Amino acid sequence: MTYFDHNATTPLDERVLAAMLPFLTTFYGNPSSLYRHGRLARTAIDTAREQLAALIDAPATQIIFTSGGTEANNLALASLPPHGTLAISAIEHASITEPAHRLQELGTPLDILPVDSKGCINTQNLPKHAPDLVSVMIANNETGAIQDLAPLVAKLTGFGTVIHTDAVQALGKIPLSFRQLGVQLMSLSSHKIYGPKGCGALVYDKDTAITPLLLGGGQEQAQRAGTENVAAIVGFGKAAELAKAEMAARSLHTRQLRDMLEAGLAECPGAIIFAQDAQRLPNTVQFGLPDTDGEMLLMKLDKKAIAISSGSACASGGSLPSPVLLAMGVAADVAKSAIRVSFGAHNTPDQVYDFIKQLQALVYQA
Repeated sequence: MTYFDHNATTPLDERVLAAMLPFLTTFYGNPSSLYRHGRLARTAIDTAREQLAALIDAPATQIIFTSGGTEANNLALASLPPHGTLAISAIEHASITEPAHRLQELGTPLDILPVDSKGCINTQNLPKHAPDLVSVMIANNETGAIQDLAPLVAKLTGFGTVIHTDAVQALGKIPLSFRQLGVQLMSLSSHKIYGPKGCGALVYDKDTAITPLLLGGGQEQAQRAGTENVAAIVGFGKAAELAKAEMAARSLHTRQLRDMLEAGLAECPGAIIFAQDAQRLPNTVQFGLPDTDGEMLLMKLDKKAIAISSGSACASGGSLPSPVLLAMGVAADVAKSAIRVSFGAHNTPDQVYDFIKQLQALVYQA
């Protein structure tokens, strides 16, 4: 199978698996236990925290491990103070939009920040009164468009606004510095960087109050109760270490594949690359084809042993067009034609050439 859906999940790196295995078998102790097996597990978690901290330029003491990016996003929004106000961008992942709308149903004032045709926020569109919490993703999971957070941070600095960013798709693909971004909260996920599923993190500023979602234990600085998933955390740490060492090479490789695909799409009449003029992740192309149903095309390509996506994996299976594309001003019928290709470290030029060939045959020679 040709796998072109790395924004949905990545294959587990063999080196990550090797790091995890001892903590699935030999070192099975509870990290809260004081005897040797427990201390070994605790040390492994501390090491993983340091590895992740090095990748994102953040103090290790400000990292809370979670079950994934979705929990990290929910934890971030749950920290909105009582009677606080909230603003999110129009292109956020469902793990932000759904809890935001739940808060709105419970009485929280909610502003949706519009984006332009590139999927970028204009800070002139910020609410007149600074919200208590703003959530804006760094890189969009569908289009790959990268958000410049600096103007947003500069405009809100001094108002006491807590700024959260969903960095799940950006992690490991572009350099990230929690310190330099100036945000107070950042969500991360392991399985987007060749680590295991079921592990993520929320990075937080020590001056920002966190309201735990889970109670019943003192784990993760009393911010996230429950016995830690030691093997997955170890895997996340190892994946972060590898991402830091190999980011430049991975980015160059996937950018070359992206350029090849876009050159091929230029030969496809009517093809539209969404957010093409925006700064984008090096591995991501979302495009639409005339008079084509994106999900039907996905299934036809699946029969050819090519795995791609019609958008966010967390929202697949629906018949509605992508809210992200609609927010960018894309017509509904064009948005329904969208498919997303997201490359990974093991994809090859031959796979891209074959994909273009299969695409042209299915769309233009049917």
